[in-house]
Amino acid sequence: AGKYPLWDKTARLCPVLWLRTGPMRDANVTTLAQISDVHLPPVLSFRPWLWNTKRILGLINWLRNRRKLHLRSVAALLADDIVAQEPDQIAVTGDLACLGLPTEFQSALTWLSRFEDKDRVSLIPGNHDIYTTGCDTACLNAWGEYFYSDAWGLEMRGQEQGFPLVRRVGPLAIIALNSSFPTRLFRAYGRVGERQLLALSEVLDKTAREGLIRVVLIHHPPLVGQAPRRRALMDCEEMESLLIEKGAELVVHGHNHRDSLRWVSTKAGRDLPVVGVATGSAGREHRYEPLARYNLYRFTKSGDGVEIELVTRGLRSAAGGVVELRRQPLRPDVALDVPAAGTVMRVP
Repeated sequence: AGKYPLWDKTARLCPVLWLRTGPMRDANVTTLAQISDVHLPPVLSFRPWLWNTKRILGLINWLRNRRKLHLRSVAALLADDIVAQEPDQIAVTGDLACLGLPTEFQSALTWLSRFEDKDRVSLIPGNHDIYTTGCDTACLNAWGEYFYSDAWGLEMRGQEQGFPLVRRVGPLAIIALNSSFPTRLFRAYGRVGERQLLALSEVLDKTAREGLIRVVLIHHPPLVGQAPRRRALMDCEEMESLLIEKGAELVVHGHNHRDSLRWVSTKAGRDLPVVGVATGSAGREHRYEPLARYNLYRFTKSGDGVEIELVTRGLRSAAGGVVELRRQPLRPDVALDVPAAGTVMRVP
């Protein structure tokens, strides 16, 4: 309201027009929505061969600490609000499941269907999706209809299938990495791996030559010091060095269940924002974790660069609906604003 005064006035006089067409969109702006770590409540399977020590302890943790925190109703509320905002692409950056059970993968597909158009969803798995031995194959098979590069992306990859997934969305090049693999008990670390790092380097070079806005998706925080060792990206030093060398316009991640912003100075002399988003299903605050929210990134080409506006939408109170919590430009001279509800993690 207020951004397009004439349209707002017309919509008030003729509500049917608003219902049919939605808000006026700026053709020069491309919008990416990011939601992460919804941890949909476990749909339990009682087949004995699926259970091991890690899953049993994970279930106990869910029942004791997370059962009243991550709510399917809140995840659905945020998903519907994302659709209402009409983004050009939706990034789901992992941890839809809790215990990596096949029944959870099917439950997640039901939630993903709220976004309606599969081609509009860039999905990557998280460590709770690829939770234990066998989950990697089961997860990738169950969600296979979301794990693909488009025709343009396959050209960028030399027709190679698999991660990183590459898609073209207007002026955006979406590059989606898989940092998750089965880990030991009490460990939630990730790894990109040499093969993906090499492919990422090549794609960043090619898309830079085409003058595209390069957006990298990853579940684990990609920089050194962003998570404790048992939860960190194992090859974060290599990942950070690559981002410094090749550059990008934006990197987004989840995993930490909190908002964060860190800047990387690239060799090209440009500052790269690395943004983390809190969980998309929290129905109450929990320690450092705020209420559920998601991010909208609005990209506008500006000369040989890009301007990015960050809009955060989510719950301001446990009993309320989805509202705008934050709106600000992503620039090094502008600190990340703290919304009325929740906390911000700043990493030195």
